[in-house]
Amino acid sequence: MNKYEVLGVVGEGAYGVVLKCKNKESGEMVAIKKFKDSEENDDVKRTTLRELKVLRMLKQENIVELREAFRRRGKLYLVFEYVERNMLEVLEEMPNGVPIEKARHYVYQLCKAIHWCHTNDIIHRDIKPENLLIGKDDRLKLCDFGFARNMNGHGTANYTDYVATRWYRSPELLLGAPYGKAVDIWAIGCILGELSDGQPLFPGESEIDQLYMIQKVMGPLPDDQMHMFYNNPRFNGLKFPSVTHPQTLERRYQGILSGVLIDFMKVL
Repeated sequence: MNKYEVLGVVGEGAYGVVLKCKNKESGEMVAIKKFKDSEENDDVKRTTLRELKVLRMLKQENIVELREAFRRRGKLYLVFEYVERNMLEVLEEMPNGVPIEKARHYVYQLCKAIHWCHTNDIIHRDIKPENLLIGKDDRLKLCDFGFARNMNGHGTANYTDYVATRWYRSPELLLGAPYGKAVDIWAIGCILGELSDGQPLFPGESEIDQLYMIQKVMGPLPDDQMHMFYNNPRFNGLKFPSVTHPQTLERRYQGILSGVLIDFMKVL
């Protein structure tokens, strides 16, 4: 850390803190992720090593660039390119949504980043506005690979379901069902919706509320997912109110998104 001057804290999470720093020699700005208790806590150690391994594998223009990694006093530090802000900050500045061409531009770049992840059999599992960095030139960079997972060539798997901020979780994640790369695709659709009008598409207050929010727009869950719901001990004794007239994406985004973009969101 001696070659960096710490300028401030730009983010904090369960596993560590992100610092804005300046390289004393070159003057270049970087973001340094400092992990807490890397050596003492097995969960932290596993997460940090996973993130490091994934980032070294994924080099692409829409994925945040890892510059270097080092240890100091038992803690791991990851040095990244510095990007000015994230999508959450952009949405806070534009509470009614961003211009549609800008939304298309962001989502196109996000699709490229996720395509590269999936080509390398990596699922990100935590796509949300805070993890989408936006540079001065509107270049989008996907970051925070702490929850990323290598699929090892399998289509779906029973991985941990406690991933992805609730609003961006797909039904299979919420139900604790086997899942795969499609969970990232679902999240892209949620991001497109939020960019277009400034409002989260499915802002559930709990897991069951999240599942109900999805059905209020999209219609009832497919039979196999409804079966999983009723057989999941976590939802024992609960049932959904009837959804006979879902809002539909067409009605939700009428006059906001073009027919082509609504069709694209439905496919996502």
